[in-house]
Amino acid sequence: MFSSRPTPIPPQPGQESVWDYPRPPRLEPVAKRITIIFNGVTIAATSQAYRVLETSHPPSYYLPPADIQMQYLQISPQSSFCEWKGRAIYYTLTVGDKQLVNVAWAYPEPTGNFAPIKDHLAFYAHPMDACYVGEDLVTPQPGNFYGGWITPDIVGPFKGVANSWGW
Repeated sequence: MFSSRPTPIPPQPGQESVWDYPRPPRLEPVAKRITIIFNGVTIAATSQAYRVLETSHPPSYYLPPADIQMQYLQISPQSSFCEWKGRAIYYTLTVGDKQLVNVAWAYPEPTGNFAPIKDHLAFYAHPMDACYVGEDLVTPQPGNFYGGWITPDIVGPFKGVANSWGW
């Protein structure tokens, strides 16, 4: 039997529950430095990122292209549509002899509330060597579809976990 909503983990001081995040999602600037490393290369490092907060999801982080080593990225033919942000395009990352297809995405023409992330890229954390929010090593959101980043200050349960809730 499926319940309509899982029991949120109570946040401790300094933590946020993804069940307190809004729907529709909210965009906010990030004060902490975001760093992404793949195949031994720092692909991105910025203090100018945004995060998207949506009920049941750990945040997805959007980085400005000026702070990404764009020479390693190529636009792929993949695209998708988000009811909140609009049409997404995807990127393939190639560093040395390693390649990750459709590992990053961006919104070239985002909807009004998400205009600040125009052309900013978000990355899946799971195939990277490491992703950091400040000094915290990221744990990827479970599953291969969602791109949320879990840090010690975020509690769930998180969408993407196979469980009795039906998702």
